[in-house]
Amino acid sequence: MGLSIREIRDRTTRARHLMQRSRQQHFAVGAFNIDNQETLIAVARAAQKLNSPVLVEVSDGEVKAMGVDNIRDMVDNYRLQYGVEMYVNLDHSPTVDDCKRAIDAGFEFIHIDVSQANHDATLDEIIAATKEVVEYAKFTGALVESEPHYFGGSSNLHTEAIDYEEIKKTFSTPESAKSFVDTTGIDTFAAAIGNLHGKYPVPKILDLDLLARIRESIDCQISLHGGSGTELHYFEDAAKIGVSKININSDMRYSFRTTLEKVLADNPDEYAVVKLMPTVYEAVQAVIEEKINAFGSAGKAVL
Repeated sequence: MGLSIREIRDRTTRARHLMQRSRQQHFAVGAFNIDNQETLIAVARAAQKLNSPVLVEVSDGEVKAMGVDNIRDMVDNYRLQYGVEMYVNLDHSPTVDDCKRAIDAGFEFIHIDVSQANHDATLDEIIAATKEVVEYAKFTGALVESEPHYFGGSSNLHTEAIDYEEIKKTFSTPESAKSFVDTTGIDTFAAAIGNLHGKYPVPKILDLDLLARIRESIDCQISLHGGSGTELHYFEDAAKIGVSKININSDMRYSFRTTLEKVLADNPDEYAVVKLMPTVYEAVQAVIEEKINAFGSAGKAVL
């Protein structure tokens, strides 16, 4: 069931207030990827238990699997069932048209990332697409996020070491961040300071001094992608510096799969899969709760 424009604008206004609170109170909001209903339940239950605001996010693959309107409805249903402050974020959307569809469906947060589909996209192409989405989003008030280049890694379990000398070549700079924000008018800048998509065999190292300089150079919100596999103290410090949104995916997927494999092995004669899932989403919920506590968003929900 679709939302009215009044309902959508009310929710995007509340989302904007949340981002303002995050800056004022120095906490970050977790943006948690969902693959299915079970991971959505885990997010909602963690948010309820810790009274934390959360973003439920989906990337292109999840949108294709579940449908943009179905995702909107599912999140709304669980938001009401659990009585939580919960919004929807379109993550790394590769096209302007996909962003427009999500805006029309009432997504409060939109991440346009044409470099996701084309790693060699030029800065001019990225700016043009971002500006088009920013202009379109004004009708509903959705918050638009972007970055000026491809963000590395993938949401999988990696076995290779992190080549930080190579990764540093794609770090954000205060100067490029300011130029991009001023040119595009985005609400949220996705900073690259050592954060990478996916889980690696060694913890990620974030350049918090660089983050602080970027924070000083721009007025909009800052997000950190690739939060999985990161030592929790980095999140605590990043929130104090002024990061408003941190994305988590691979840690949840790893917990989901490894727990599901164990549950299936322990119950070889059970074919009613729904009976096996509570153990799985409880494990994922524990991951989410750990992140929420590190982000400092526990107790920050406004209902």
